[in-house]
Amino acid sequence: MQRSKKYRAIEATFDRNKVYSIEEACELVKKTSVVKFDATIDVSIRLDIDTRQADQQVRGTLILPHGNGKTKKVLAITSTKEEEAKAAGADFVGGKEMLEKIKNENWFDYDVIVATPDMMGELGKMGRLLGPKGLMPNPKTGTVSMDIAKAINEIKAGK
Repeated sequence: MQRSKKYRAIEATFDRNKVYSIEEACELVKKTSVVKFDATIDVSIRLDIDTRQADQQVRGTLILPHGNGKTKKVLAITSTKEEEAKAAGADFVGGKEMLEKIKNENWFDYDVIVATPDMMGELGKMGRLLGPKGLMPNPKTGTVSMDIAKAINEIKAGK
């Protein structure tokens, strides 16, 4: 097979039979990159597990050290912890007045809604409006919590 000059030059800089550490491999990837844009790296890891077994399922989340480059606008719906939500970094904070704004003005200038459990009764009435857009808060996803600061921080961190 005929290879280009750049490919042959890169191939000469490393040994195919050597097992590199992660640090060495990252340096080698950076050094041998010839593209003019930010390239990506795919990593495949063989875990030797049987995914049909319930106790061998692999699930989880990972927080990247510098984030993923995206920021989310957070709307905090609470009646009692407004100052706590503002201090945690919520972009918009309010109670029933925010719900009225969403309902009357079709206002959707946010990515995630975080709510306290006491406001879920009011938010539940807006399920037909928020549900199809994927904005309805849910305790399973961590967007309904009494510790609203922790929920906002997790969303801002990319969890």
